[in-house]
Amino acid sequence: MDRRSFLRWSGAAAGSALVLKESAVHAQQTPPAAEQPRVVRAQQNIAAKRGVITPNGTSLPWKRVGNVKVAHLVAGLIDHEFMPGLRADCWGYNGRTPGPTIEVTEGDRCRFYVTNRLPEPTTMHWHGVLLPNGMDGVAGLTQRRIEPGETFKYEFTFNRAGTYMYHPHYDEMTQMAMGMVGMIVVHPRVPRTRVDRDFVLMTHEWKIKVGTRKPDPTAMLDFNVLTFNSRAFPGTEPLVIGRNERVRIRLGNLSAMDHHPIHMHGHYFKLVATDGGDVPESAQFPEATVLVPTGSTRTIEFVADAPGDWAMHCHMTHHTMNQMGHDIPVTIGADGRRIDKRVSSIVPEYMTMGHTGMGGMSEMKMPIPENSVPMAGGPGPFGMIDMGGMFTILKVRDNPEADGDAWYKHPEGTVASLARASDLAADGIDPDVV
Repeated sequence: MDRRSFLRWSGAAAGSALVLKESAVHAQQTPPAAEQPRVVRAQQNIAAKRGVITPNGTSLPWKRVGNVKVAHLVAGLIDHEFMPGLRADCWGYNGRTPGPTIEVTEGDRCRFYVTNRLPEPTTMHWHGVLLPNGMDGVAGLTQRRIEPGETFKYEFTFNRAGTYMYHPHYDEMTQMAMGMVGMIVVHPRVPRTRVDRDFVLMTHEWKIKVGTRKPDPTAMLDFNVLTFNSRAFPGTEPLVIGRNERVRIRLGNLSAMDHHPIHMHGHYFKLVATDGGDVPESAQFPEATVLVPTGSTRTIEFVADAPGDWAMHCHMTHHTMNQMGHDIPVTIGADGRRIDKRVSSIVPEYMTMGHTGMGGMSEMKMPIPENSVPMAGGPGPFGMIDMGGMFTILKVRDNPEADGDAWYKHPEGTVASLARASDLAADGIDPDVV
């Protein structure tokens, strides 16, 4: 690294944003609100009639051999997009992360073939599922490792309805951090509660250094890519819901180190199940935030009776940002003019940032290192949504099949707006006096 490059990146570490003309860079592309890309939701709508919906994902296909359902899971290397502008070399199942949702019915006898195309051994653990000990998938304890190129067979009956997960139980730190996670939904033979939409969301955390393509499996604290179903906003597919529909959302967490308090706007819900079983109705109470601990699932239900575009996100604030550096000094309130004058004599493109806050950084469209999305947000109907990471949108509509792609049209007089001088005077408010 030469002196000029060192000064550039040293300035960034001090809380500044740099314009790097000589570097291989690209501007983060985000279409204006009027050009919001349409998302094909036909799969969601069909799935709502027959089973679960996995936004940005899919369900595992089955074939029946006699009285047994048979499926194939392949562990391997994948090229994964977290959001437009950020891709990484991850590990997953059947070409994706999270792996396809396993969807069965209570009492189903299932046979899984697991093929290992990784560069190291693996196993398959069925997290939370009660099954014979030899099918539990713990390397060295209940089975030998699945070596690269081998295919193992697992066979057992799903005897308990609920929401569970699957992941390796060999080199868990690396393999799960690289994306080898998935959800399991076991429907009850006789439905206890009927819902109109049944969603599956896997929360996860990653560390991907700016400009690189490899997740860091040794990270313990400084995670900078936070995801629903391995996608970061604005790459997350919204949850399209009909007004007054009863909705179930199954949340799983196989993050390396963190729990996630998932908060929903515009509605309250009740926690109806964990991976340990159903919560008795007498123990359910209304919530707007549910804590999903590492290694667990939480299932919530609510009636979507409030139309609009409602945010749903992790309420740990660093989990709703994209590739933000967490080890920079505090610059808020600092006067960067003297720094700018001195540094710009060496690096003309230099500009101190962050001293007035960070909310506008996603709108500046400054050149950034290739394959990176620092502080990137997404377009909204009123401007830039300056959140990212573990963030998605509930689109509650009277006609979700026709209107789910568009932004919500607010009834007249129901949008917060700039206060007029006459309004302030009529209510006796002086904005200059506290």
